[in-house]
Amino acid sequence: MNIGQAAHATGVSAKMIRHYEEIGLLPAAQRSFSGYRQFSNTDLHTLRFVRQARQLGFGMDQIRTLLDLWRDQSRPSAEVKALAESHIVELDERIAELRRMRATLASLAHACHGDHRPDCPILDGLAGDGAASP
Repeated sequence: MNIGQAAHATGVSAKMIRHYEEIGLLPAAQRSFSGYRQFSNTDLHTLRFVRQARQLGFGMDQIRTLLDLWRDQSRPSAEVKALAESHIVELDERIAELRRMRATLASLAHACHGDHRPDCPILDGLAGDGAASP
């Protein structure tokens, strides 16, 4: 398959396929006589794996580790589980931070009258000290 077909088949954009190849997540593609990238079924499987890992919020270094573990048929599943559990902790921390951000913004929005007056608790809160911006 060429890069456009691979993108369509995997749901990964051609730009991201090139990026994954550039950073080594995907091995360098075979080239046709005219220089076009040619992707194998194994490449497509790898791209789907990377796409799914990205959808679960794994970072590139974590995905690189997951790919290594996936390719190593003698790996203990405990390593994979430890990585997944570590990522769950990171996700929980991000969720908690998002909840704090939401609560702060909701409080600021509630304090704003939203009328014709120029004073605005939202902007004051963003300024950090409650003082009006210059």
